[in-house]
Amino acid sequence: MQRIEHRACFGGWQDVYRHRSSVLDCGMNFAIYLPPQAENGPVPVLYWLSGLTCTEQNFITKAGAQRYAAEHGIAIVAPDTSPRGDDVADAEGYDLGKGAGFYVNATQAPWAAHYRMYDYIVDELPALVEAEFPVTDVRAISGHSMGGHGALVIALRNPGRYRSVSAFSPIVAPSQVPWGEKAFAAYLGEDREAWRQYDATALVSGGLFERLPLLIDQGDADEFLSAQLKPELLQAACKSVGHPLMLRMQPGYDHSYYFIASFIGGHVAHHARVLKA
Repeated sequence: MQRIEHRACFGGWQDVYRHRSSVLDCGMNFAIYLPPQAENGPVPVLYWLSGLTCTEQNFITKAGAQRYAAEHGIAIVAPDTSPRGDDVADAEGYDLGKGAGFYVNATQAPWAAHYRMYDYIVDELPALVEAEFPVTDVRAISGHSMGGHGALVIALRNPGRYRSVSAFSPIVAPSQVPWGEKAFAAYLGEDREAWRQYDATALVSGGLFERLPLLIDQGDADEFLSAQLKPELLQAACKSVGHPLMLRMQPGYDHSYYFIASFIGGHVAHHARVLKA
């Protein structure tokens, strides 16, 4: 593992590391913010999953989350959104291939050789972080857009692994929207039953879920709201089975990091209350 960035930030350190991922069979970058409290002992961790086209850089440079992590004494880990490298499969456009891993384990060629982001996020990355840094195994998970989809699915499918989960503008029903249909058909094939394992709305509807309360912020001026995000589908599924959901529609906000920066403090505080309980 090689540290490639090291910057003082709100009394702690914002670092970026590069390591060889055996799960993805390529080199991967991830960012980690260690708050000042980490100098005195291990702290809990919030994992952040970013959206389409992003790397580990977008969240750490645009969201302003470090000040809140320092205030509450939690670390934040922000991985890249897909495998990378010259031998990693890619596609034209921004919504498939590099930068668009969708946090699934691909089963179809040529994607299956590298695109196993689900296993990377759930198993390999936390094991590395918990072995190498002053952090505990007390975890929360959050994300934006494609990353919001990933956070919800991973939390629902892994009972007891995360204390809390939240999302900004998540793709809540990827099996029913163009972004998800394109990615799932490529990565998972045409069997829609396989898709359900990576669809938060389907998981909740089918009772295949961890009963963590879901916190979602969604801008009502989001340009992708009606075509790609459809939070009402998850809302209906949660209502039908009595799953706790707090869906907050935020007037005037779009899909950008201006939206995330406006509400990230509340999300970090939400996770900190559970992580440090």
